[in-house]
Formats: sequence, C-alpha cells, structure tokens
Amino acid sequence: MNAPVMSATGLQRHYEVSGGLLRPTRLLRAVGGVDFALYPGKTLAVVGESGCGKSTLARMVTMIEEPTAGELVLDGQPVQPDVWASLRKSVQIVFQDPYGSLNPRQRIGTILMEPLVINRKDMSRAEREEKAREMLRLVGLRPEHFERYPHMFSGGQRQRIAVARALMLDPRVLVLDEPVSALDLSIQSAILNLLVDLQERLQLAYLFISHDLSVVRHIADDVIVMYLGRAVERGNKDAVFGNPRHPYTKALLSATPRAEPGAEKTRIKLSGELPSPLSIPEGCPFAPRCWKVQDDCRRTRPELTGDAHAAACFHPEGAAG
Repeated sequence: MNAPVMSATGLQRHYEVSGGLLRPTRLLRAVGGVDFALYPGKTLAVVGESGCGKSTLARMVTMIEEPTAGELVLDGQPVQPDVWASLRKSVQIVFQDPYGSLNPRQRIGTILMEPLVINRKDMSRAEREEKAREMLRLVGLRPEHFERYPHMFSGGQRQRIAVARALMLDPRVLVLDEPVSALDLSIQSAILNLLVDLQERLQLAYLFISHDLSVVRHIADDVIVMYLGRAVERGNKDAVFGNPRHPYTKALLSATPRAEPGAEKTRIKLSGELPSPLSIPEGCPFAPRCWKVQDDCRRTRPELTGDAHAAACFHPEGAAG
C-alpha cells in the first residue's frame, strides 16, 4: 500500500467550560485520542451519534482548530500552527449545508476563484477564470453557471459548486462533513457518485464524516466508529458491517434501514442515558447503555485492540460469554 497522505496519532481536543458563578471550570473532552491514516484514492469514514466528536475531528484535520494533544502529519511534515498557512491548500473541506456555505452576494465564478486569489498570487485573472470554468465542467455544471448567483441553483447543484471550490487548490485530502445529509435522497446518490468519480480521477484521500451508515456502506473503504470522543471500533468496511465487534456498532447497524424486503431484522434499542461529555464515567463509557456489561467494564476503560479489525470492548460480539 502507498504511504499515507495524512496520519494522526493520539489526536485529542479538550475545551474548558465555565461552571458558572463561583464554580470551577470543567473539562469537556470532545476528542479523547484518535489514530488514523488517510491514503490516496481511499475513503475513511468516521461515524457515530451527534456529539461523539466527528466534526471536532474534522476541524482539527482541516487546521481550523489546534489539537490539545497528539500528532497530525501531512506528507511527512508535522502539522503545527506556524505552518498552517502553507499546508491548508492541501486539505480542504466540504460542509454539510450547501445553502449556508456559499456567499449569496457573489457570483459562482467569484466564489470559485477566491481561493486562487488568496493562495496563488502568481496566477493572472485569465488563468484563474480558466481553471474555475474547468472545475465547473468537472463537477457536472455548465459554462453559463459561472455568472449566476447561489440562489439560482438547487441544493444538489450548490453542493457541486462547494465541491468545485474545495478542489480549486488541488488538495491531497478532502474532508467531507455530512456532505449529503441536507439533500433529498434522489440527489444524494448523484453527489456520492460524483465524489467517487472525482476520487478515482484525482486520487484524493477522503475523510468522510457521517451518521448515516447506509451512505457510509456505499462510499467508504475503512470505518472508525466513535462514541463520546473515542474510537470504539475500527476496520475495513466489510468487516465492520459484516461482523461488528463492539455492541455500540451493532446497535447502530440495527437501526439502519435496508432495502431487502422480507429480510429478518432485529432492532436493538439502547436503554439508559447517554453520559455527559463533561462527566464521562470510569471504565467503558458505553457501559451504562450496554446489554453485555459486566463488572470489569465499569472498573476499567477498554483499549482499542486488534490489527485489521479492532474494538474497544472486553466482551466483543461473537466472543464467548
């Protein structure tokens, strides 16, 4: 396998939260130590419930926020704040909302050329315009769209424009933060197929953030399942979907709709409350909601163990007991 474009080791992000009048500040551990590697032409999906740390991870990868601890490496170079300006062109992001991510006062051509104006001082206006028009064609839009405004486009077309803008600087890594969740189902498949086609053409490395496992099943090569800021399962897509080892992963998959009429399916309903990220319990954080919980789960936090298919669980699915 090729060398990774980007890798992370023990990546963490903590926030200090005010406790109120005369109360001490509290520590919110949004991301509690995540390892991953992104490879050219491959997609790593990060999935989990809202609040599990997916979007915080995306902000660290795109150098919007500095990690509290851990190391992020891009093309062999450590990612530090003093070199963010030179590295950001290699890592771009497509946001969830295609309606809010485009400036309504700017024409599409201006929106696409703006990254080049800021980062490529050596290019003439004619060169910038030529590249912007070529990018419109690449994402399936027509030349006349160059002079139009965002409100004149549908949601799917706006997301195509957002993808085109993210590609203007020829990035190596594209972070896709819920890129199709705001779109109709009929449009989602078209955008996903576009992303797959662009990845094959440009050999992009994708970090795909999503809570929709049916979408992840379609686009991912590898999957990380997060719970309260930590990875609880990691592996190849086929292994994770075909043989989930962590109970939380199994519960997520049981809630995913499947287009298989007549297929037998058992929905796992989790009991108990989701712990607060401000007060994560000792031991396994999933223990208060887990149907397999035992005394050792409440005492000690399980580490992510395993090579190709790893799970942070003392009593994984498929194991005796």
